[in-house]
Order: sequence, then structure tokens, then C-alpha cells
Amino acid sequence: MPFATEQENFWAGAFGDEYTRRNQGQEVVAANTALFARILARLPKVDSAVELGANIGMNLLALRRLLPQARLAAVEINDSAVAELRRIEGVEVTVGSLFDYAPAAPADLALIKGVLIHIAPERLPDAYAALYRSSARYLCLAEYYNPSPVEVPYRGHSGRLFKRDFAGELLDRYGDLRLVDYGFVWRRDVFAQDDLTWFVLEKL
Repeated sequence: MPFATEQENFWAGAFGDEYTRRNQGQEVVAANTALFARILARLPKVDSAVELGANIGMNLLALRRLLPQARLAAVEINDSAVAELRRIEGVEVTVGSLFDYAPAAPADLALIKGVLIHIAPERLPDAYAALYRSSARYLCLAEYYNPSPVEVPYRGHSGRLFKRDFAGELLDRYGDLRLVDYGFVWRRDVFAQDDLTWFVLEKL
């Protein structure tokens, strides 16, 4: 099925399959569990969460460990990844573009991790809107940070990786958001993330 942007078609196809093969396993889940334990410690109550661009669910597996009773949902564009997502018990899976995601009810926590960096800059407002409408209270984003927009070559491809201040742009766009916390996880950390900067925002 063709999608609206080059980036979506890129991730829905063979390159997305290759990404999945590179980014899985118990070490990934352990690192994600350490990350989300730190993040959730700042949030008083989370009974539901949705991840936009969930891939095969490495983040959701970590959230399940930390929030065993929470309702979890996922949005994913790659069919191979969706097949793996559906193996995770209790996760509601929506197949398709996050731009089109219209939840019946927003979740306490809306999460996006390593996805905004791969969205065409002209479509970022649509991605921000999807994240915003998916959240009843908290928004969490974990991406590569740069104070000004910049494109970076990605595994031999152009037009596939962009860094900027995503959280700052969300705060500027939506006046009812406030910053709860933020942090950085170095690639040499014991529980390594790939030099990601994470932010948690709250709807007032």
C-alpha cells in the first residue's frame, strides 16, 4: 500500500524490515525498561499508553514490565513489525500511518521514540498533532536533539534523518503544554540508548 510521503514508504518496506532485525532482543528491552522507569517515576499515575511508530514493541514490552495493568496500544506502518506486535498479549494494534491515527479515546501517556527524526519536516505539524490528540495528559518523546533543524545522512540515504528541537516546537505550538522533565541517555551508558534526548510534557 503506498503512503503519502517518501519516508513512510521507506519505513513500510525492506528498510523497515532491516531496522527491525537490528533493533531487538532482551538487551534492548532492558535498556528501555531502565529508561522508562526513570521517566515514569515522575508521573503519578499512568493507566494507559499508546506508542506511535511502535515497530515490534521493544518499548511496549518495557512498559508492560513497569505498568503490568495498563492498557497498551500501538500504531505501526510496517507489516512485518505489525506481525510481531500482535504477539504481545494485551496490546491493541492499529496498522497504518500515525498521521491517520484517530484514537477512540486518548491515552494517559502518548509516546514517540526514534520516529520524529525520520519524518519529513513539512509533515512534522501533522505528527505533532497526532501525538497531541493521542494524549489525555502526558506526551513523551525521545529523539536526537539539535537546537536548530539539520539533516543528517542516514545509512547512505538522504532525506531520511532530521534533528531539531522537537519538544521546543511542541511547547511553542500548544500553549497548554508544560515541561515535566527531560534527560539524555548516552550510547556508552550501561543501559545504552543511541544518544537520545527524552522529554515529558503535560497537558494543563
